[in-house]
Amino acid sequence: MQVFYADQFVLPLPAGHRFPMEKYRLLRDRLAAELPQIRLGPAEPATEGQLALAHTPGYIEAILRGTVAPQVMREIGFPWSPAMAERARRSVGATISACRVALNDGVAANIAGGTHHAYPDKGGGFCVFNDAAVAARLMQAEARARGLRAFPVAIIDLDVHQGNGTARIFRDDPSVFTLSLHGARNFPFRKEASDLDVELADGTGDADYLEALERALEALEQRFTPAFVIYLAGADPHEGDRLGRLRLTWDGLEARDRRVFDWAWQRGVPLAFAMAGGYGRRIEDTVQAQMRTFAAALDHARRWHNRPR
Repeated sequence: MQVFYADQFVLPLPAGHRFPMEKYRLLRDRLAAELPQIRLGPAEPATEGQLALAHTPGYIEAILRGTVAPQVMREIGFPWSPAMAERARRSVGATISACRVALNDGVAANIAGGTHHAYPDKGGGFCVFNDAAVAARLMQAEARARGLRAFPVAIIDLDVHQGNGTARIFRDDPSVFTLSLHGARNFPFRKEASDLDVELADGTGDADYLEALERALEALEQRFTPAFVIYLAGADPHEGDRLGRLRLTWDGLEARDRRVFDWAWQRGVPLAFAMAGGYGRRIEDTVQAQMRTFAAALDHARRWHNRPR
């Protein structure tokens, strides 16, 4: 299974910053050491033209040139630097590459990504550019270039925070279905309307979460038939997450991942996934949750490899 990364671009964050930047390097190190079936590759940066599929030219230029208004950077939560801009481009590029590979291999991944709080003209919540939105639009454009008249994409967002930026970008686009399963009282406090929003109470555990997911997937299938899935596999619903406020166990998170992979497999739909959020009280817990996602994804990749031709 092919996996893309951009963790060589480390942001110069101030001491005590709550974003766990180190988790990307720790995850890549563990993947290399423990799951040799995974092929790790560096991400290429998204081009300005690709970013413009989901973002306004003025916002793109401000991020890349360092002319962003201070209040915009405060909402993003990172200080601007050349490394920040380059990492943001490559995080989008990693999801683009994962989508392209998944079209042939059935599944591929971005170690980072899942930056679902980014709007067309602004970022927010540690999200600069919206990788899933850019990748979905690019996959559709490339499908049209291959002669396909339609290429519907479903974005299944299981980060604990609502995908408000993604919902806004695709608000009037029936070719992309946005599903967000998230904490009702968690960030963002002013939410956008996804095609399907499922709000969960604080303290929701494995059984109730998995039941809600099952109902959401049933509703998605009744309303939409995707040719491709982009999955945001946030680790932040875990009970050890500082910001999550839910109570999923290791097993609950893994069951969630396996259900999404199985749903795509049963329908013969290729899937690319990004790791999205994770803010464990112990950074090792976030990485462990993500490792279990990748182990489940490897099982999914083997099924694709062995499927009848």
